[in-house]
Amino acid sequence: MKIAIASDIYYPMTNGVAVFAHNLALGLSKAGHEVLVIAPSFNGKFHIDKEDGVKTVHLTSLRFPLYPDQINEVPDKKTFLGLPMPRLAYKNGIWWSINPWSEVRKVLDEFQPDVVHLQTAETIALAVMRYVKKHNTPLVSTGHAYPDNVTGQFKLLKPKLIKKPTDAVLRTYMASFLKHAEYATMPTEMAIGDLVPKNRKHFQVTVEALSNGVDLSEFSMKKPKAEVLKRYDLSNNSKKRVLYVGRVDPEKSISNVLIAFSKVLKKVPDAEFVIVGDGIDLAHLKELALELNISEHVKFTGKIMPPDLVEIYRSGTVFATASETETQGIVLIEAAACGLPLVAVDAGAVRELCQNKRNGELCKPGDTDGIAKALVKILTDSELQKKYSAESVEVSKLHDLKRTLKRFEEIYLEAIKLKNQETRR
Repeated sequence: MKIAIASDIYYPMTNGVAVFAHNLALGLSKAGHEVLVIAPSFNGKFHIDKEDGVKTVHLTSLRFPLYPDQINEVPDKKTFLGLPMPRLAYKNGIWWSINPWSEVRKVLDEFQPDVVHLQTAETIALAVMRYVKKHNTPLVSTGHAYPDNVTGQFKLLKPKLIKKPTDAVLRTYMASFLKHAEYATMPTEMAIGDLVPKNRKHFQVTVEALSNGVDLSEFSMKKPKAEVLKRYDLSNNSKKRVLYVGRVDPEKSISNVLIAFSKVLKKVPDAEFVIVGDGIDLAHLKELALELNISEHVKFTGKIMPPDLVEIYRSGTVFATASETETQGIVLIEAAACGLPLVAVDAGAVRELCQNKRNGELCKPGDTDGIAKALVKILTDSELQKKYSAESVEVSKLHDLKRTLKRFEEIYLEAIKLKNQETRR
């Protein structure tokens, strides 16, 4: 098949959508399909790259300075007379394709896809939706986000009187990209239940829960390589390492894990908390660690990419997150595949990966005492660690990228069939 994947967020950005879209493109190409990716340019200029058989068209883009690009490191805040100044803009802001229609039309006209797979709901997505409608091209759409993934980023949108109606509008908007496809997917049943209207009278497209998946041949349970840990100034003999991997942004609620960890240290004084990633909340978390007087027990490594990242996972004792906005959470699958017990909050779609009392502990959102208790329980009980570790590996087997790729191949054929039936009517 000739498959076009369109995404406003793409590798080397570091979030679940970018990782999934990149894995999907490479996996489909390896399976023998002709794959085209349409994504923003990260230097502003239109250009084409090729990687392992995948042709990636980067559209002309402009920087959006109010949010970082998730590629370059977010610098520390500037100070004036010793006081941190509020950050008004980011030098390395996110790239957006402002007017992608003409480029999208030209690229897809030349490629002539059998099917288009949409990953996002921003400007490129709008151009792609216009194209497929005009040309009767089969469309598969995957929803990866909740409204809170947007409103949780900006303080201006956080007051309830603003956030609640804004979330409602965003929910309708995001769902529309699923509604107008031949076939739609989201990573979990819970994500579907939260985004898709219960009344399907005007929402008749099939929406299937299909895991983003990870490559289980890459993420697996092994002894970590000492030389990789040394590169990031991590010891190779820590038996009590709490690990977080992912974007370091406010919506991830890492501050709740940090506060919980300060309570953990009272009972497990030799524990350490390693935070892997970068984002707009990094400076705040460093300040919070100082305020809590636990800085010597907290390590901020910055962003780490595979293959080194796999070794970091393998060095952990337990993976912890307090995020309430996950439609699935690729990092949770990666951590589970590497044999880590999980501690998370019962919000979003997390419970499908962190299964309470099976491979980890689920806590109430915002309950730092509960998170601390769960971490202490796992850190101080080696037999429980072994039990949760083995079960995490079993849970991860349901999310093998090979299964995801095979199912998407079937979905593309179904979408083509549905479009042909519609055209013949």
